[in-house]
Amino acid sequence: MRVDKYMRGAVTVIALNGELDSRTAPEVQQSLADLLPSDGTVLLDLNGMSYMSSAGLRVLLLVHRKAKEENVEVVLSCVPQDVHAVMSATGFLAFFTITGSVDEGLEALAG
Repeated sequence: MRVDKYMRGAVTVIALNGELDSRTAPEVQQSLADLLPSDGTVLLDLNGMSYMSSAGLRVLLLVHRKAKEENVEVVLSCVPQDVHAVMSATGFLAFFTITGSVDEGLEALAG
């Protein structure tokens, strides 16, 4: 799994590319902890994510908790259909604002 960070204005965009499973989750969790700002807004772009297991859900839960502690707003964009289905079945959609594109996510964070 590759984790890339870039800025779009004041928004930190973190793109996840590949499989988020028990093998990749510890490294991704550490990368996200290092990349998550101490305040502001974050957009997680999941367009390149091809698979997410329960270990990946745990990573997202930890991101949600850390963001809440740090008063950081997080939006997920481009959530693949199968990942969306897993998040829906487990109640994880309630933790995040979900948008169909990075641009829609940026608009959600601005408004």
